[in-house]
Amino acid sequence: MKKIIFALLGIAAVSSLFLSCKDDEETYAEQKEREAKQVRAWLDSHNIDPISVADFLKDTITNNPETGPDKTRNEYVFFEDNGVYMQIVRRGDGRLIESDETWYMNARYVEVYLGNSDTLTMNLYQQDPDVFYVKRTGGNYTASFKSGIMASAYGTTVPSAWIMTMPYIKPGLLNGSSAAKVRIIAPHNQGTQNAASSVYPTFYEIIITTQKWQW
Repeated sequence: MKKIIFALLGIAAVSSLFLSCKDDEETYAEQKEREAKQVRAWLDSHNIDPISVADFLKDTITNNPETGPDKTRNEYVFFEDNGVYMQIVRRGDGRLIESDETWYMNARYVEVYLGNSDTLTMNLYQQDPDVFYVKRTGGNYTASFKSGIMASAYGTTVPSAWIMTMPYIKPGLLNGSSAAKVRIIAPHNQGTQNAASSVYPTFYEIIITTQKWQW
């Protein structure tokens, strides 16, 4: 099991080193343009149909081939203010986090670099999921990793793109249909600290359950 962890961390380290080397040859504007091209290529290759936030909020549904309701479409809501694309595959069978609550979450996830589809980190085959807490104060959500591969690889900061999903999901206590499942395309400034510093976009598929309703 430890070998798997070290191998995944090694992939992340090598990918970050490669991207850092490219950074030395590019201006920030050129890095962002490269990132934009990688995002557009990912959208095209995965037949993603972006929808507006206004359309999404009508029913908070993103049609997708896995859960539908229209399985012929692969919709992601596009947040123009920060460049994040989000697909709600399952909201879960629990409830939304209410104001002044703090929940501890379990996450099974895959993190992929959009530039070449390499897996940077994941915990699908680990005994334990990643654990993070989410606190809601009014309309503001904050989060921090407590344990797991994301914490080991990147520190306790939860990517902003992960936190953005919290107002829309209702993770249950068990895996399967009770768990929330989301897919995210995160530009560099909405991802990990490594992504932010090296200016690269990432894709996440995350299955989230809650350990307990509230603290």
